[in-house]
Amino acid sequence: MSTTTPKLTTVTHELIFPLQAQVKEVHASTLVLLPDDSVLAAWFGGTKEGMDDVSIWLSHHVNGQWQTPSIVAKISDEPHWNPVLYVDNDTVHLWFKVGKPIPLWRTYAMTSEDWGKTWTTPRELVPGDKGGRGPVKNKPINLVSGALLAPASIEVGATPSTETGEAKDAAWDAFVDRSEDGGQTWQRSELVPYDHQNTKGEGVIQPTLWESQPGKVHMLLRSGDGWVYRSDSDDDGKTWCQAYPTDLPNNNSGIDVAKLNDGLLALIYNPVGGNWAGRSPITLSFSTDNGRTWTRQLDLQTVEGEFSYPAIIPTPDGLAITYTHDRKSISYWRGVLA
Repeated sequence: MSTTTPKLTTVTHELIFPLQAQVKEVHASTLVLLPDDSVLAAWFGGTKEGMDDVSIWLSHHVNGQWQTPSIVAKISDEPHWNPVLYVDNDTVHLWFKVGKPIPLWRTYAMTSEDWGKTWTTPRELVPGDKGGRGPVKNKPINLVSGALLAPASIEVGATPSTETGEAKDAAWDAFVDRSEDGGQTWQRSELVPYDHQNTKGEGVIQPTLWESQPGKVHMLLRSGDGWVYRSDSDDDGKTWCQAYPTDLPNNNSGIDVAKLNDGLLALIYNPVGGNWAGRSPITLSFSTDNGRTWTRQLDLQTVEGEFSYPAIIPTPDGLAITYTHDRKSISYWRGVLA
């Protein structure tokens, strides 16, 4: 692993489409880099998050420009949520959630063999499952062992509060879904151990994953407790230690991590503490010691508003990022590291 923190030498930033040019509200973006150095991005959009008209949208960044977004998935008159894009060999995968309320989410999967130009008919990832399987927000990772590991979570149930004796509104828990056949079938892990009784928030959800050594896998998690949580696995992601708080503040909003070829970790998040706290600024931090400590590199947005739910991927010369731009567009950011 690199022990020297690199510097950003070139940064480009643009909106994928003009503010509110497509629909009234957009959120929860995802992106992948294609072999020709072009980028696919997806997100959900409609009248408002959770409304029945919300669909999954897609745009292609090619020859330096974003194409006009179009709907790539709308399978029913129910809200659609949290697309996740991923490239595996010559196949582009797209997963997304459908349903209302969240505890009854169903996960659907589509694939493209022509880099996002055409797509298969959506299929239910785990037929009959309720609550959501596969990647819930962030990209899966391919392990050295060959397994595909998807960061997953559920938002169900209620947990009594030790302070009041009353039930919390919800109990959130994380797990991982594992595929040995390229995403056709999935085996769900046990829930990541988390101390619901002695923490303040709803729980932990939306993990982001990396593998530091063969079989050693790690996750950072969104939490309602004011801090990013972490858990670690020594057995290829099959079992996980009890989730524990890091010193990274978390506002109960999404985070994402990318691991670069030299082992550098890049984290994109809102460095704001407090359950349901503000979603600005949005910040890039680096770690050269497998996530034990982090160095703040750049605030991508600092103005008041909502700049949240980021996705981050490595590129041959740096990083590419998307995030919600005040619910009115999706920001695209690309940086070169030296």
